[in-house]
Amino acid sequence: MNAPLLQVKNLVKHFPVKGGLLQREVGKVHAVDGLSFDLTAGETLGVVGESGCGKSTMGRCLLRLIEPTSGEVWFEGKNVTAMGKSDLRAMARDMQIIFQDPYASLNPRMTVGAIIGEALTIHKLAPTKEAYQARIVELLETVGLSADHMRRYPHEFSGGQRQRIGIARALAVNPKLVVCDEAVSALDVSIQAQVINLLEDLQAQFGLTYIFIAHDLSVVEHISDRVAVMYLGRIVEIAPARDLYVTPRHPYTEALLSAVPIPDPTIKRKRIMLQGDVPSPINPPTGCHFHTRCPKAQHPRCSTEKPQLQQAADGHWVACHFHN
Repeated sequence: MNAPLLQVKNLVKHFPVKGGLLQREVGKVHAVDGLSFDLTAGETLGVVGESGCGKSTMGRCLLRLIEPTSGEVWFEGKNVTAMGKSDLRAMARDMQIIFQDPYASLNPRMTVGAIIGEALTIHKLAPTKEAYQARIVELLETVGLSADHMRRYPHEFSGGQRQRIGIARALAVNPKLVVCDEAVSALDVSIQAQVINLLEDLQAQFGLTYIFIAHDLSVVEHISDRVAVMYLGRIVEIAPARDLYVTPRHPYTEALLSAVPIPDPTIKRKRIMLQGDVPSPINPPTGCHFHTRCPKAQHPRCSTEKPQLQQAADGHWVACHFHN
């Protein structure tokens, strides 16, 4: 077995909540609450869960766009969480991100050529002006745009085209790992399919490794090798995509999958309706975070003891005291 490209060990991110006249800390948002997983080169890990479960925070912590509260992130045997600014800037060549909102993530005052070429300048990847221009044209054509687009501004493009520009910007430095943070969520369904196919083609062409964050389970199933399911800052299940969708083992995963629409009206699926609302991440439940809504919860163990990820089958891990 080759060493993992990425290792995440007990990653935690808490955001302080301040209040009162003196703006003292009165609580914490438990956005990411102890994540651990490995990722091998060339693999796509899908990350799914409800809004607010910590998916995007996790993705930003991996690249240290926001600083983790504790835990470690190892990339190619190097501790990213312990790096200084100069080492982190060099590491940015290998770890890139595609943001969710293609309208907010591009500077409206810069041309497309300048947006894509900025990384080439920062990392000194284009020794001459001719090489700089040629690389920008190459990147635009790689993502399905044309050379004359480099002189235009972001407002002149559609959402799908802007997301292609974001992908070209991420590819400019020849990264090894790309975090796709809800990269297709803001796009129309037909455009989503085009961008996903583009991402798959680029992965095959350049040997990329993806962390694909999304809330659309059907999209994640299509692109992912493995899928991790998050709930209130924790991974509750992680497994090969096929296994997870055919034989989900965590009650939360079962409920999520029961809500996925099936295009064939002759197929009937029992809908699992969860009781209550998602608890506040400021004051998450003790023990298993899901026990307040879980149809299989058995007190007092579920409410007092945090379930650890345990291997239920080959490559299939689940954090539940009573998994089947």
